[in-house]
Amino acid sequence: MSVAALPPHFVKLGGSLITDKNRPLTPRPLTLQRLALEIAAAQAAKPERPLLLSHGSGSYGHAVGRVYRTRDGVGDNVALDPRGWRGFAETGHIAAQLNRLVMAALLRAGLPAVSFPPSALVHCRAGAIVAAQTASIVRALAAGLVPVVFGDVAFDEVQGATIVSTEQVLAALTPALQPARVSLVGMADGVFESDPLRYPGARPLPRLNVGQVQDLAAAFGESHGIDVTGGMASKLKIMAALVQAQPGVVVHLLSGEIPGQLERHLGDPGLPLGTTLTAS
Repeated sequence: MSVAALPPHFVKLGGSLITDKNRPLTPRPLTLQRLALEIAAAQAAKPERPLLLSHGSGSYGHAVGRVYRTRDGVGDNVALDPRGWRGFAETGHIAAQLNRLVMAALLRAGLPAVSFPPSALVHCRAGAIVAAQTASIVRALAAGLVPVVFGDVAFDEVQGATIVSTEQVLAALTPALQPARVSLVGMADGVFESDPLRYPGARPLPRLNVGQVQDLAAAFGESHGIDVTGGMASKLKIMAALVQAQPGVVVHLLSGEIPGQLERHLGDPGLPLGTTLTAS
């Protein structure tokens, strides 16, 4: 089913971009509002283009999720594992708190944004999303609204519960919504040959294909700050799998720290900004 006359553009605002990942529950409100205004300006210039926004959990969901190890699962019975299910509830609550800050910034910027918590949309098996409800998102896009999803808790038929990353959610929505592009907007301006925070001389990689991702992912260590969903290596692997399954999708990785860059990218996604990941 077609969601609109044009295929949507998926955009993710990284958790390390909109929060301080080294300080629990610490947003970056000025950065968040600037990014919201850039998105709104770009969308005003291309109102016919469907847009789905998303964001990471940063120092919100990751901090609580690590305490309770929610991603690893909980018992099937609340009475048998009350602490695990308490962690599920608290992690979902904290993730929603950041989502409310994002939603407030988007609405202040003039975007008709509507939140869709993944905990109510997706079903998991052993930590992987195996089903996603998309009918309401399709309706929202067709109405000209801007759906917003995020990293969240989810029920899991094998381990009781888990945490799903924003990239997992976007990948799960892709078969039904058929985006033309997926843009991951973070701190670093794309992908580098090695971790630029550890090796300042690392060279940027303007273009990648799925065949190069496996070797490159091994060059990255753990995420800087708390990240219970795998950091850059995991993001690259998920996006490579998405592109491999849907070869028409183009993935972009770029920095949102550079004022105006996100607006430029959305205005003309063909500009050589950051890193572009394609099937071949």
